[in-house]
Amino acid sequence: MLTTRPLLLSALIVSVLAAATPAQAQTLPEAAKQLGVEKTTTLEFTGAGRWFQFGQAPAPNLPWPPFTVSKYEAAINFVKASSQVQIARQQVEEPNRYRPAPTPQWANQFVNGKTAWNLPLPHLPQTPTLQPAAVEERQAEIWSTPQGFVKAALANNATVKPVKDGAEVSFTLDGKYHYEGKLNSKSQVEWVKTWIDTPVLGDTLLETRFSDYKDFGDVRFPAHIVRAEGGYPVLDLTVSSVKANGAGDIAVPAEVTAAKVAPATVKCTRIGDGVYYLTGGTHHSVAIEQRDYVVLIEAPLNEERSLALIEKLKEVVPNKPIKYVVNTHAHFDHSGGLRTFVDAGATIVTTKANQAYYQKTFAAPHTLNPDRLEQSKKPAKFQTFLTKDVLTDGNRDIEIFALAGSAHNDAFAVVYLPWEKILVEADAFTPTAADAPLPASPNPYSVNLYENIQKLKLDVRRIAALHGPRLVSLEDLKAAIGQ
Repeated sequence: MLTTRPLLLSALIVSVLAAATPAQAQTLPEAAKQLGVEKTTTLEFTGAGRWFQFGQAPAPNLPWPPFTVSKYEAAINFVKASSQVQIARQQVEEPNRYRPAPTPQWANQFVNGKTAWNLPLPHLPQTPTLQPAAVEERQAEIWSTPQGFVKAALANNATVKPVKDGAEVSFTLDGKYHYEGKLNSKSQVEWVKTWIDTPVLGDTLLETRFSDYKDFGDVRFPAHIVRAEGGYPVLDLTVSSVKANGAGDIAVPAEVTAAKVAPATVKCTRIGDGVYYLTGGTHHSVAIEQRDYVVLIEAPLNEERSLALIEKLKEVVPNKPIKYVVNTHAHFDHSGGLRTFVDAGATIVTTKANQAYYQKTFAAPHTLNPDRLEQSKKPAKFQTFLTKDVLTDGNRDIEIFALAGSAHNDAFAVVYLPWEKILVEADAFTPTAADAPLPASPNPYSVNLYENIQKLKLDVRRIAALHGPRLVSLEDLKAAIGQ
């Protein structure tokens, strides 16, 4: 958010314009004039196009998966550093990827200062949910609009450097977030770059490009916006309408103000001799106690979750190090905690296709929110495989298989414990509550999982899914796919 007090913003802009250097006098003031920066306190715009799901690429070397956007509505209050974005979207059916049938999705996202929250579909009870991890990105989107960028540049002592066909503008927001932008020879904002923190990529480039400026009533605004995050598009929007000074205050709901961010907690359930189901929250893990060490299956979400897992395992299996962490796939919600275990000295066990990607991300800078690996700079240790790997202490074997042919991810693994006849898997099958109705049509990910079990001749009695409310049986999987 802007570091100046909102009521002084207009006066500050005027004073900055008056004291501008010669380079600034040719660029920022003219851009501010064209965009109506001084008089624009709020901005609303709508459009349609495509949205892409960050962190969920179907393979480490592929872009984020696309969704069609039938409606995109944004309302921004620059004075309050707040916004609301509503998106109606549906996943694109890609050739040779047999995903579940696309269904309409609705996103209703808010931020005000350092508080972010979501609201559900309009026809559902309107209970807001805190989204603390989304604050940086949603704030960056405010100041990555043309009007927002120029406002922030004027209010934060921007440096302006003449370049061919315009000027480059840079400044620091809140003493932490670096912004860069290009003003062309017409004093239009061509692009804005900034960096936000994400658990996997660290200091992550968020780049927004603008083109085809038009007059929308009394507001000049780009008709085409393309945003990329982490090197791939996350938004491609054709703007259909723009309105200035119409949006009101986007206040933080009382429930959100009163809410507290719950710390990561881990519940441990023994599901076999030395086998522990580590649940709590949306993502689970499984730990196996070997003779001299522990094997952990999955390090999801972020460092906070990983530290909670480490503390719980110290209680459950004292005096044994976590020697191996088995990673099922590279989706960010299933790999966001790996860095913590690299710092702790564990070896990452994953399919060969993931190794180069993880080596690159583990080496990336994490200066915005330094984690333990950023401070220790320890090199990552890997044990990779193509189709199968076995971790053994000479007594108990832990079998790891590449999951063949799944449209969810091309570098996907499941774990099988022969003694207990337990299969550990993520995202291929997500059990529902015991009393929930069976799905109307089989999920192709789950069908593929069952086909792999049959092909590998695994005697599965129980499934420890890394999502879902309960441990289930193979019969539950068969029922879910209509077998």
